[in-house]
Amino acid sequence: MDKYEQVIELAKRRGFLWNSFELYGGTGGFYDYGPLGSTLKRRIEQIWREMYVVHEGFMEIETPTIGIEDVFRASGHVGGFSDPLCECIECGEAFRADHLVEDELDIESAEAMSNNILEKAIRENEIPCPVCGGKLGSVYSFNLMFNSNIGPGNGKPAYLRPETAQGMFINFLRLARYYREKLPFGVTQIGKSYRNEISPRQGVIRLREFTQAEAEIFIPPEDKSHPEFDRYADTILNLYIENENDGSIRPTRLEDAVKEGYIAHEYLAYHIALTQEFLLRIGIKPDKLRFRQHKKDEMAHYAVDCWDAEIESDRFGWIETVGIADRTNYDLKAHTDASGTELSIYREYEEPETVNQLVVKPDMSKLGPAFKGKAKAVAEELKKMPPGELEKDNIEVTVDGEEYTVPSNMVEFSEETVKVSGETVVPHVIEPSYGIDRIIYCVLEHAYNKEMINEDEEDYRIVLKFKKEVSPIQVAVLPLMSKSELIKPARGISTRIRKKGVITAYDDSGTIGRRYRRNDEIGTPFSITIDYQTLEDNTVTIRDRDTMQQIRTSTDNIEDVVCDLIYGELEFENAGTPVAT
Repeated sequence: MDKYEQVIELAKRRGFLWNSFELYGGTGGFYDYGPLGSTLKRRIEQIWREMYVVHEGFMEIETPTIGIEDVFRASGHVGGFSDPLCECIECGEAFRADHLVEDELDIESAEAMSNNILEKAIRENEIPCPVCGGKLGSVYSFNLMFNSNIGPGNGKPAYLRPETAQGMFINFLRLARYYREKLPFGVTQIGKSYRNEISPRQGVIRLREFTQAEAEIFIPPEDKSHPEFDRYADTILNLYIENENDGSIRPTRLEDAVKEGYIAHEYLAYHIALTQEFLLRIGIKPDKLRFRQHKKDEMAHYAVDCWDAEIESDRFGWIETVGIADRTNYDLKAHTDASGTELSIYREYEEPETVNQLVVKPDMSKLGPAFKGKAKAVAEELKKMPPGELEKDNIEVTVDGEEYTVPSNMVEFSEETVKVSGETVVPHVIEPSYGIDRIIYCVLEHAYNKEMINEDEEDYRIVLKFKKEVSPIQVAVLPLMSKSELIKPARGISTRIRKKGVITAYDDSGTIGRRYRRNDEIGTPFSITIDYQTLEDNTVTIRDRDTMQQIRTSTDNIEDVVCDLIYGELEFENAGTPVAT
């Protein structure tokens, strides 16, 4: 078995991950989180909240996982959120055409290829169906959103959201008022998103239902420096710099990355460094983490700059787990245009300023009789026009898709000197977008170790070396034997530790060695053993998962000792007296 198979086997056996709907044969792209997986996931999400909500001050909101069609039409998902699909003419199996071309021709990325080019590559290279070897049909675009209806009958067209972001953008005006219209401000959301993937055959790496943790940070468009940039200025990032033929990882100081133009500006750089801090904190190995800038042919046309945090895995190579992008004002503009409501803030000047301003004065006494119910909308369109258009004898305006001709005598305009106290600003958006499920798999793989204990007896152990604060079970309480005189104090200690908010496993089944191994397999960092010496002097042993070393310490403040060990307030060797093993 390769590393992926070993990790998934352990994850299924010990209650981290299970195939969904397994009782009925299952279906691709869905996984259940078991007791340990769910706890691991919550711990990682809580650390994310601590960093973004508590430390950065970006409050969290929660929006529906289903959205009306208007939202996703405005965002571009209805018209452009698709993958290239081709189907086998003989067996009917569907495949992503770009993945077929990548696998068959051994090229790194075919995502930028058009449907026509992909179809040509399949034809010219005679790429067969991977399932039955049959002939593949034409390539066409398949929209990845799950569609539905709200209400009975035909209902209102709707979609399961493909990302959490749109729920934050359409609440922009309420969020701006919450933050008293002071830039910058941010908002976060953790929740489920859905993408009807064509062929999700990479386990937990490509899911149809997945968890995202996203932040939308609204900043002044003219100033993208970060007030706390010095916090990370000396941080070293592994930047993957791509050349024409290949690429290389270049360790780069963050401040230098901005100065040398690798990263567009301080605000984006700050959040790239924050992403690294989070990933390292939860257990990603530093030498298996890099940041790759989007190439021109994959970067969104509206983006100033975009970077992916990629984590190296044994089977899948470098996996994209986080995207950090400067999305400019694209999303707010798109929803403004589609809804007719301006998504902006009014920013007051410290002192009023005198400016020359074009003042357009539609004559409503003439527009009203001429355009009746459309008169107000026509007037609003006239106010948006430049002088060159207003100077024409007949002015063309468009209202609700219909064109109207306005005679020049129905509107006056002039340039006037006025005092203004502020300006309307459409903020730019910095978006860190985390794929929590992919990150969890990478944490599992990076924590997985198979260690030889005794070469002569071919004795080895499997251990998940989680960071202590993300371990699902943080301490195990183990009576040396299943004897009532040992069970009673063991359960008492377990209760005291639980009252501190620490998830504790109590286990009195099997030999103490087997119980240590069971807890190694699930990543429990500390195991407390209650033995007959405990009855004599109120001391217990604490075993460290990674080193297998043991210390002996008093039970008087055992709950405080455990908490200090878990959260790094106390070093293991200082928590008691070493025990010879």
